[in-house]
Amino acid sequence: MNFWGSFDKIVGALQTGGAQLVDRLQQLVQSVGEARRNVAFTVAMIALSAKMAKADGVVTHDEVIAFYDLFEMPAGEERNVSRLFQLAQQDVAGFETYASKLSVLFAEDETTRADVLDGLFYIAKADGVIHEREVAYLSRIAEIFGIDAVGFSQIKARHIRGDGDPYLVLGIDMAASDEEVRSCYRKQVRETHPDRLIGRGVPEEFVKIASDKLVALNKAYEQICAERGI
Repeated sequence: MNFWGSFDKIVGALQTGGAQLVDRLQQLVQSVGEARRNVAFTVAMIALSAKMAKADGVVTHDEVIAFYDLFEMPAGEERNVSRLFQLAQQDVAGFETYASKLSVLFAEDETTRADVLDGLFYIAKADGVIHEREVAYLSRIAEIFGIDAVGFSQIKARHIRGDGDPYLVLGIDMAASDEEVRSCYRKQVRETHPDRLIGRGVPEEFVKIASDKLVALNKAYEQICAERGI
């Protein structure tokens, strides 16, 4: 379901009432019915991206472009996204408060929590480098989301490919047989298909996460095959 048509009203509602943005977000998300997941996911990405930019100390033009590119929002919605971005930066609530609220909203859906983290990595690397403060920020988000160290390392390896262990990218042990590697790769590709992402309720505009992940999986598998001669 595409909710961009009502995004102006959503942002307007978040600006009223005098409550902290994170609390207004929770109230709004609980009241929007079928659009709940799309609203929560998209606003989460905007808010956490804003907090990440604040933690890093600088918002680069590349990161802004990456955010707009990631969502492929309709023309004219940039103003609303910018308003919400500014609200999140100004909110006295810290990023841990946002992450904790979102972890509750997606308590039964670790995959979507991982999608949020993937999206944040996508934005963080847009300027060509993921800074140490950004990695620390993302590591803390993962911890709050209940994503363990192995899971975080796997996501990180997909985005920082210069240091990426291809086995870690695929999430399989180096001692695995050729057939196990092949089976794992095929399973990962099936689960990463953009249609699967949309099927989980993630906004249709957010398919670039899946496409980026597929590129990393393919490169990792090709590297393993080349090293093993299979």
